[in-house]
Amino acid sequence: MKITIIFGGKAGQGPNLLSEIVSQGLLIAGYYVFYSREYQSLIRGGHNYNILTFSDKPVSSNESKIDLLICLDDNTKKIHKSQLKKQGLVIEGEKGNLFYAGSVFKILGLKLEILEQTLKKMNKYDDFIDEAKAGYNFEKRKLIDLKPLKNNSLDFMNGSQAIAEASLSSGLELYYAYPMTPATPLMMELGQMQLDKKSEHKVIELESEIAVINAALGSSMVGKIAMVGTSGGGFDLMTEALSLSGMAEIPLVIYLSSRPGPSTGLATYTGQGDLNLALYSGHGEFSRIVVAPGDIEETFEKTNECFALSEKFGIPCILLGDKHLGESKFITLKNPSIKKVFKKKNWPAKFNSYEHNSEGIAIEDIETINKNFEARIKKHKDIALEVSKLETYRVYGNKDSKNIILFWGSTKGAIIDAFSESGIDAKLIQLLYIEPFPEKIKEELKGAKKIIVIENNATSPLSNLLSEKTQNIIEDKNKILKYDGRPFFSDLLAQEIKRRIK
Repeated sequence: MKITIIFGGKAGQGPNLLSEIVSQGLLIAGYYVFYSREYQSLIRGGHNYNILTFSDKPVSSNESKIDLLICLDDNTKKIHKSQLKKQGLVIEGEKGNLFYAGSVFKILGLKLEILEQTLKKMNKYDDFIDEAKAGYNFEKRKLIDLKPLKNNSLDFMNGSQAIAEASLSSGLELYYAYPMTPATPLMMELGQMQLDKKSEHKVIELESEIAVINAALGSSMVGKIAMVGTSGGGFDLMTEALSLSGMAEIPLVIYLSSRPGPSTGLATYTGQGDLNLALYSGHGEFSRIVVAPGDIEETFEKTNECFALSEKFGIPCILLGDKHLGESKFITLKNPSIKKVFKKKNWPAKFNSYEHNSEGIAIEDIETINKNFEARIKKHKDIALEVSKLETYRVYGNKDSKNIILFWGSTKGAIIDAFSESGIDAKLIQLLYIEPFPEKIKEELKGAKKIIVIENNATSPLSNLLSEKTQNIIEDKNKILKYDGRPFFSDLLAQEIKRRIK
């Protein structure tokens, strides 16, 4: 059983609140829930919508066809009616979103008690219960009759919340940012946690991305655990300081939340076009780590590892995400194990952006220059060895299949769902660490009959990286790419994979 719902309306009409109420009700009833957000770069007006999918089995993506359409304005019906299944239902009219919340609970066969529990859980009972009850009692139709399931240990959060919690658990003291969607939600999460006094951390907004990263490096120099967050355009401005981190061996975690570009691009949509930016930005030769989680548990784990590795080796560690991972809400099934990161005590007496000796004094003699370059090369090897002890990639599906699907980041949910429901014969390989590149991938690719790469971009940088690292050339016909700023739908993705695996 799987049901998909769209909640749509103008910015300011409340599709987010409506989605959250329905999601929380389904969670109380024991169902697995996933929803993604699509919104224009507008404060008021335009067209915003959330796609919610729920099931009695784990689900981490949406499908292209919908069972229920909730229209907070006329435009929503015009845009999405073609997606409605033959037996699908539409809720529309002049009522408010809480009235519609009650209607949705009734259509799904959820008991009134669950609606009441939901509003109490969200601290919205007194203000909204009468309107929600009115919608519940008014609605006479039924799409399905949901029975409560015994899944009471489920939690529900988005990627930004996971990064925030993992960062604080890792010992984060200072978060610096200049607002840039889709990284801004992390700043908002950490800011709210600061107001709620959940830790002693500080969130600091400065006048530019250049100021942000330089302030973070300064904080790190004096022994604080610091992090910055931005999107592609802001990361561009940070790259000179990124090289400073590499030369002066200053620990720093950078959250790079990609959006489609170039330039201002699609400010409020999703994409994976910044992989090369993360891998190759900066001048000179220095080590970095690039990590790309694909779900909530991985986000907790890999954020923690970023802090630990950055501190251990004195390098920049880039946590690569996007809007789909950062703002979609996922079920999480376990309490992650997070280790607090402690600062190294053997800090140099002086940090220097110039080539320097062990005392931090600038030098230009050939012998020391050569030793420094050789030390940085050795550090790169040491990092690769340390990272190889961690989970650098994951394998799903038929591990003996000669059909291989490779991917990274937020495409994971749609790919796993497409595989589980379509009967595709394939081995799925998810890259978690992209730099250092996992050497064991070469073994995983041996004997492959067909290699398919799936990415949310137009140029498939993963294909180029695989060619460089493994000498496997990915044919254009075996690249499944989506670059309209929206995530993959699992049902359409399954069709695309089947066309290539016959």
